[in-house]
Amino acid sequence: MTDLRHDVAGQRRPDRAALAIGAALGLLGLLVGYDASRLTGGSYAQIGPTAFPYAIAAALIVLSGWTFVEAWRGEFPEREEDRIGPIAWIVGGLATQALLLHPAGFSIATGLLFAATARAFGKRQLWKTIPIGILLSLAVWGVFFGLLRLRLPAGPLESLFI
Repeated sequence: MTDLRHDVAGQRRPDRAALAIGAALGLLGLLVGYDASRLTGGSYAQIGPTAFPYAIAAALIVLSGWTFVEAWRGEFPEREEDRIGPIAWIVGGLATQALLLHPAGFSIATGLLFAATARAFGKRQLWKTIPIGILLSLAVWGVFFGLLRLRLPAGPLESLFI
């Protein structure tokens, strides 16, 4: 099989996917920097509310430049071919969680996401991973609800504990 990232002479060509990632990182860095410039509110100290967003924006822009250089040189490691099955399980799990989060509650929706992700990573026993995911998610919901006093979407399962 011919590697598409080599030219006829065997030289590595620029990695287009990595160039796209570099562009996305650069745009994200600029967006974070712009958003930080719009923050208002002072501070009595030298470091205000914009310090961390500016640091993150700078790091993203540096990372973008580094990614561009490595991509242009073609020095990114060879990647394996994507397998659609695991990707479909994870995306399906995320979609299911988004659709069921408010009607079914955090524990059931996130438990199903857990099971779908476990399935994507090769754990085929959904009859086991669904209840495990729901119980783990219920424990996380309990920590957020009881200890942190943060409200995650509650469904019929969480209503038993409210």
